[in-house]
Amino acid sequence: MSLKHAILVSLAERPASGYDLVSRFDRSIGYFWRASHQQMYRELPKLEAAGWVSAEAVAQSGKPDKRVYAITDAGRGALTEWLKAPVGPEPVRESLMVKVRGAALLGAAHVLPEIRRHRQLHADKLTLFQQIEQGDFSNGPGDDPTRRCRYLALRSGVLYHHSWVTWCDEALALLTTG
Repeated sequence: MSLKHAILVSLAERPASGYDLVSRFDRSIGYFWRASHQQMYRELPKLEAAGWVSAEAVAQSGKPDKRVYAITDAGRGALTEWLKAPVGPEPVRESLMVKVRGAALLGAAHVLPEIRRHRQLHADKLTLFQQIEQGDFSNGPGDDPTRRCRYLALRSGVLYHHSWVTWCDEALALLTTG
């Protein structure tokens, strides 16, 4: 996946200024696809040059004009083609697993603090995603296809972090028993 497609998805949902796009991205797609603010700001002019987004200058009181970006028909076409194209599973690059493997040589005690830290990080994300799920989908996803797609992306995050918490608990139990 590329950042340009993640931005197109976000702009297809709602036009936004660069600032608003970055803020909204961090609270939605950013949970699944990381990008720095600088990367996003660099990508917007490229999307505009490609004709996939348009930008409109909007005057602000006491501030410079802001540019509000919207997806174009060409951008929707590119997004549709990307949505139809197959993708494979992302390659796994998990540093913690390399550390766990290395613990076989140096002893489990060296990796236990890192497993505990990861457990806490994933438990915190799990709690956040569960709160979002309870707040936004307390009655389930409903019949709206848009809500169902957003719900499925959220459920992926819930299950992902739940899986990590479960693995960390299993690893800690296994590595701390005599």
